[in-house]
Amino acid sequence: MPFRFTGFTDEAERSLDGQISTLREVGWSAIELRLINGKNICDFTDEEWKQTWDCLQKEQIQVVGFGGQIGNWARPIDSDFSLDIDELKRVAPRMRQAGTKFLRIMSYPNAESNPLRRSEWRIEAVKRLKELAKIAEGEGIILGHENCSGYGETPEGYLDLVEAVNSPALQLIFDTGNNSLHDNNTEVTWDYYQKCREQITHVHIKCAKPGENGEDFVTCYVDEDPVQERILKDLGATGYDGWLSIEPHIKAAIHAGQDVDDSGEGRVVWVNFAKRLEGLVSEIG
Repeated sequence: MPFRFTGFTDEAERSLDGQISTLREVGWSAIELRLINGKNICDFTDEEWKQTWDCLQKEQIQVVGFGGQIGNWARPIDSDFSLDIDELKRVAPRMRQAGTKFLRIMSYPNAESNPLRRSEWRIEAVKRLKELAKIAEGEGIILGHENCSGYGETPEGYLDLVEAVNSPALQLIFDTGNNSLHDNNTEVTWDYYQKCREQITHVHIKCAKPGENGEDFVTCYVDEDPVQERILKDLGATGYDGWLSIEPHIKAAIHAGQDVDDSGEGRVVWVNFAKRLEGLVSEIG
């Protein structure tokens, strides 16, 4: 299978040097950027970005995507939309410089304190995504909607957004574990995958299994979650030749404020996850 491998190395090390070293350890040379020393790459100043880009060039590391914050769990539907516009305009030139096209976004979770009716939620989500997609088209980048938080967290919601926004700049980043973790059922991930397969432009690998005594699902390795093999086989059979980007969430979970620590355990888990993914791909290939 002609898959290529990358990942969110901020789950292994905090510093850029540490993240690059982790990639070297598994023999990879591509990165998906999100946090460096606890700060999101999309919030970097021009000087911070220059230093980062200079280092990546020196080390010959390819940038596959930016893990943005637009419409994510921290920016619900009633959040300040100007934050998203500013982020997109700030990061787009840097993405072009790095030669990458994927900016990970979500689609605005409903407000917690005063939630909108679903119809109103949809109207506002579509309005925002249309404006963002128009900018992204002009900048030549893709808003990669992850099947995580927001109106598009279900396949029906995502396909509704795609039809309403009607832009080539809105495409799907499919995460192979989010829906399993949300619903404690790997079949919901397979269902989302089947319904939205034609929309997939990029793949994040995360895995899930039942917790102890059948409790809420927890993250795990690829060979512990049977839906991973089903998805990888089907991706290969249907012609996907893009990236598999690992986001283990086993020792670190950025959305939950669980940053990687200095114990070195995060890196051990990340490297092990990467090697076990390569092993599974090799077996089924």
